[in-house]
Amino acid sequence: MIDPRRLLVLAALVLLALNPGLAAASPAKPKPAVVPAVAPPPPAPPVEPLPPPKIYLFRGAMGPIFSTGIDRLEEKLTAAGFSADVYEFTLCRLIGNRAIASYKESPAPIVLIGHSMGGLCSVVISEMAAKENIPISLVIAIDPAHATGDVPLNVERFINIFLSDSVLGGGDVVAVPGYRGHYASYDLKENSRVSHINIEKSDDIHRQIVEMVTQLPRIPAQPHADAVPLRYLVPANSLVELWDSGMRVPVRRGDTMESIAAANRVPLWSIAQSNSLAENAQLTPGQSIVVPLPSLPSAPAARK
Repeated sequence: MIDPRRLLVLAALVLLALNPGLAAASPAKPKPAVVPAVAPPPPAPPVEPLPPPKIYLFRGAMGPIFSTGIDRLEEKLTAAGFSADVYEFTLCRLIGNRAIASYKESPAPIVLIGHSMGGLCSVVISEMAAKENIPISLVIAIDPAHATGDVPLNVERFINIFLSDSVLGGGDVVAVPGYRGHYASYDLKENSRVSHINIEKSDDIHRQIVEMVTQLPRIPAQPHADAVPLRYLVPANSLVELWDSGMRVPVRRGDTMESIAAANRVPLWSIAQSNSLAENAQLTPGQSIVVPLPSLPSAPAARK
């Protein structure tokens, strides 16, 4: 008698012979691909803070008599910890060459401030620096001479405070075509208390200049394509606010000239003049309005 267990073994062998695929082991599960570890990018090098600016101030003609406000401004800048020196405008090119040589040896922001012929000198030195591809961080001309040239492209910020009806000054300085920096011009002829021989003595303007210079290391140096030049005829008895330049903002539903001025903390007349509009002009949603920007980096009030 045949053992049933042997029959089962023989049957299994026959099946394996007829179907060899049954003997194949079930395919192994593919191993997950090994993703090589990606090294994190190296940390960005720390941004080196800008060195403190070097400030060159220039008196006008008969400066020790008529430009004493420049000396007072120099004292305030020095007291604030800056390297500031006052010169006669007659030394313009000599000091310009020194400033250029100093920058090449140890680059630092250059600030030029001048009254009357000293304002003209500030632009002359800017032109000299432009030929050497040296940037000028800030130029402030205070009632510069009529013969003052145009602001060259290497000036990052330019402010002109002047009296258009002044015989001794009156320089309505403009920028060269293609200028991409920040520009603001303030004509104070409406203020009967301001004259060529006291315009550089304003303590309030001095305060704003010192604050502006203090903030220079934190103000972006590169030109801004969206910066809009500002030109103002400052109303009589209005304080001069040294705005940096302007920017365009869209009008929203419900906006008025007054609400936009309040939201940006600027006087209504500045909005009106920036846009050649009446102070009570009706605005249309989507319309573009130029608003002056502060020279110091601060956020405007939220618009509701």
